[in-house]
Amino acid sequence: MDFLADTTVLFVPGLRDHVPEHWQTLLQAQIPNSRSVQPLEHDKLSRAARVAALDEALAEIDGPVVLVAHSAGVMITVHWAAQHHRKIRAALLAAPADLENPMPAGYPTHATLDEHGWLPIPRRPLPFPSIVGASRNDPLARFDRVEQMARDWGSKLVDLGEVGHLNPAAGYGEWPYAMTLVERLMRRA
Repeated sequence: MDFLADTTVLFVPGLRDHVPEHWQTLLQAQIPNSRSVQPLEHDKLSRAARVAALDEALAEIDGPVVLVAHSAGVMITVHWAAQHHRKIRAALLAAPADLENPMPAGYPTHATLDEHGWLPIPRRPLPFPSIVGASRNDPLARFDRVEQMARDWGSKLVDLGEVGHLNPAAGYGEWPYAMTLVERLMRRA
């Protein structure tokens, strides 16, 4: 991991925050000098509070940063990028949740997401190199929708195949390919 020697990797989890067996949590434990956006105590569904938490985490880091976001963490990242101007070296955006379409049972409703500021999804090009990892059978986002998001954000799309939502429920604890994608980003940055 010498390619990360001068860089802090900041993990941006989704709405379920830190899950011990999640690939983000496991990967963070392997990367020296990495951090994660801390869970919120209140306003857990507030997009503004989530974006503020990301901004606060970034304010505590000196030097280059690579963001590694998953699910709604991708949406937190793109909302943050639409409002802030700190230089980010690169971002891995894995399995973005398409919050503009109804979510499966057990997730917030479309109306709730709208009420808490998540809609619409920002569609401007991101001001940093990024890779979007898209699943062919993600219950939280159709592949064609994620493909369009990647185009809108100016991101390189990586087809991950049928990996579900790339979470423990889909069989992903460890996801070693994440480091390959981060390394690829670092070469582009």
